[in-house]
Amino acid sequence: MAQTDTRSVIIIGSGPAGYTAAIYAARANLSPLVLAGSQMGGQLMITTDVENYPGFPDGVQGPELMALFQQQAERFGAEIVPVDVTKVDFSSRPFKVWTDEEEYSALSVIIATGASAKFLGVPGESEFMGRGVSACATCDGFFFRDKKVVVVGGGDVAMEEALFLTRYASSVTVIHRRDQLRASKIMQERAKSNPKIDFIWNTVVEEILGDQNVKAIKVRNVVTGELREIPVDGVFVAIGHKPNTDIFVGQVELDEKGYIKAQDSWSTATNVDGVFAAGDVRDHKYRQAVTAAGDGCKAAMDAERWLESQGVQVDISDEIYSLPK
Repeated sequence: MAQTDTRSVIIIGSGPAGYTAAIYAARANLSPLVLAGSQMGGQLMITTDVENYPGFPDGVQGPELMALFQQQAERFGAEIVPVDVTKVDFSSRPFKVWTDEEEYSALSVIIATGASAKFLGVPGESEFMGRGVSACATCDGFFFRDKKVVVVGGGDVAMEEALFLTRYASSVTVIHRRDQLRASKIMQERAKSNPKIDFIWNTVVEEILGDQNVKAIKVRNVVTGELREIPVDGVFVAIGHKPNTDIFVGQVELDEKGYIKAQDSWSTATNVDGVFAAGDVRDHKYRQAVTAAGDGCKAAMDAERWLESQGVQVDISDEIYSLPK
């Protein structure tokens, strides 16, 4: 396995957070290396119309937006490699980062690996992703004006999604596998008192049906075993997100849900000096492209200032970085 020279900053992950961090770090003459993952671009790569990102009054396709982010980062000198990081060692500096083929070292690291929505894994789900299936009401609710939609889930996130969708949809049906919700009492009360929201209990989705777009779902009652089809225009899956932090267990502090803990609400610094986290890998509240991009900006600036505080010597002509002896 080859080992490369020590970099000033390595960014693990892409998407709005990783690419924005790369733009800012590159403009600070830090020549960042972005280990972007084999599936570059994050969750926006499976999003069709993005209409809530500033600067695009007519909307933009998710993959197109990520391609523009990448081009901008590369324009300023970021090196972007489409490989997955398999292991890290943050126990001493310089930090070590491994892929299947290479071993890298860096004086600072920005983690921007994001979080992945949990999906049902039923037939039709991946086929109709972006064509009636979504995991983000804030992102896609607008497209379901006067449509019938279902929300699958029973926690606070599902109630939040259902309540948000009532702004647009003609009806919202919550489908839950149990006979009572897991959501907090106040969220349950809000959802149950909304005249646009109905509930189907003890039921799971077996299949998502359609042609060009979603037309119906096949559901099964877990008590009686009864199967039936329900005509719908949209399916919002709200059974939670999983932060992509498996390789960071034992390396940085995580919360009880596996998200990276920032040391302060205003900072991207982790409990490891020189390691920063940006985007959905630490933010389980907002989970928007624009907030992830803002986090990427903050992480790059935090890393730059940290490197300066360490007295890092930078030779821009040769791209050589070293901590003081």
